[in-house]
Amino acid sequence: MARLLVVVPSETDPPARLGGWLADAGLTLDERRLGLGHVLPGTLDGHDGLLVLGGPQSATDDEATSPELAGVRALLRQAIATDHPTLAVCLGAQLLAEAGGGAVRVGVEGPEVGATLVAKRDAAYADPVFGPLPLTPDVLAWHHDEIAALPPGATLLASNAHYENQAFKVGGAVYGIQFHIETTPEMVRAWAAGDPVGVAAAPVDVETLCGRADAVHDDLAETWAPFAARFADVVRAHARPEA
Repeated sequence: MARLLVVVPSETDPPARLGGWLADAGLTLDERRLGLGHVLPGTLDGHDGLLVLGGPQSATDDEATSPELAGVRALLRQAIATDHPTLAVCLGAQLLAEAGGGAVRVGVEGPEVGATLVAKRDAAYADPVFGPLPLTPDVLAWHHDEIAALPPGATLLASNAHYENQAFKVGGAVYGIQFHIETTPEMVRAWAAGDPVGVAAAPVDVETLCGRADAVHDDLAETWAPFAARFADVVRAHARPEA
């Protein structure tokens, strides 16, 4: 079975449902939870794909502030250099953008939190992973920083009115998504309880915010479980090029 290295920068954002979808699609998950002191491998050798999740850290943090991110950055740089199948989520996407020569900053429009939509860009239709998605799939947003500039040569795959760079691809198999697809309702409620600044930026009260997030999770599964299976296909093709 193809092996996926799963990097969990914070216990607040485990792979959750996304991990289950990827396992159901036939991948073996090797989870490294940085908040529990797990050690990252120095290279991607021995892993056929990479998943990097989110957390409260900032991609703009230096090594003194978030030393655990140094190894994540190194793996993302290797993934870009070798076109190693990768899916980077929220903080992971921001780290990916910076690793590829893009830029991250505090979001000029403020935090984006809660259930929302993104819209596929033209380039997404020809992409094997993004192509079958609906035009405006449901997603769950929770971020304070924004990807201000994509890496040179990156392909923009999805945007919305709040922030343009919602999903992108570097090379042929390295994907970043600014939004979340892995969440459970319990995770979102925990984020809301721990992020009064983000909640205050929402246009609705916290109960409405969480209630809308609760309601959208069935739609997230309908759309993004098949997406995860298509990403798993890319990982398996990398593991067995003859396929």
